[in-house]
Amino acid sequence: MFNKVKLLIVILMVFFTWHAKAQVEIKSEYIGNSSYTNADNVKTKAKGNAKIFSLNARIPLSVEVDEDHKPVKFWALGIGASYTSFSNKSMEPGFGPDKIADANLTLMHLWPMSQKWSMLAMAGAGVYAEHTQLSKIGFKNVMGNGGVLFIWHLRKNLDVGLGPVVNTLLGYPMIFPGVYVNWRTQGDYEINVSIVNSLEASAGKKFNDHFKLNLIASFDGSMALENKGNKKLMFTHQYFTTGLQPEFSIGKTWSIAATAGLAAGRSAYYQERTLKSIFRSDDNIHNPHFGAAPYFSLSIKFGL
Repeated sequence: MFNKVKLLIVILMVFFTWHAKAQVEIKSEYIGNSSYTNADNVKTKAKGNAKIFSLNARIPLSVEVDEDHKPVKFWALGIGASYTSFSNKSMEPGFGPDKIADANLTLMHLWPMSQKWSMLAMAGAGVYAEHTQLSKIGFKNVMGNGGVLFIWHLRKNLDVGLGPVVNTLLGYPMIFPGVYVNWRTQGDYEINVSIVNSLEASAGKKFNDHFKLNLIASFDGSMALENKGNKKLMFTHQYFTTGLQPEFSIGKTWSIAATAGLAAGRSAYYQERTLKSIFRSDDNIHNPHFGAAPYFSLSIKFGL
């Protein structure tokens, strides 16, 4: 399952929602200790946890809206950065790095084709490394991305998109399928499901203008691109979380959300950056992973 969803995350490294407003989010996450199962599907004595710190920002450069204040044409800039640190005990040699540092920048342009269809074009690049030393950053750590998504406004609260997306994950441009889904409801009870930068879903109740309580589920991750010996490698760290999230709004621009729950699955392993490795079948292949663990997060959002 992780291998399949991982491909979506690698492809869709953009920051986009229909609310084309300026927004900044600072988030910290903690995944508690759990046991480690190696590539032979053997549960070892090793244990580990992870701490993730991230910053995501969406900056509109030019926006045109319709009578419902829904953006119909805009230019926007997406900025993302994350730092992941691992604390492992009794880990087998060659497991992976003790940290991951990622940063990316994406330019997006949305324009209408008709009342039911829009086109989203995007282009950007990012740095994905297993260290934080700028002097050691090289071309091996860089991945470019771009593409075009054709988005169908199926309903007022449902948008579905599909199109070709290009990235240089393998060291040269490759075309992959890009997917976009955004479904939401409004009112006292809210449901949101999106597949954009990651997989996210939430369902909850809005008690008043300052407080709401959500049950959330998400799939996220980070990666490091490195050369070791004569091989181009990718270290991926992916995790699925679910939990209860109270969110407090402060005025019209600030909000604070805290989540307590479970990291139901967390995989972490090296993989060659080749077509054979990326598109391998999951049959009889066991990706190294950690077991279920407690999960906590705290995020602060600022939006205009």
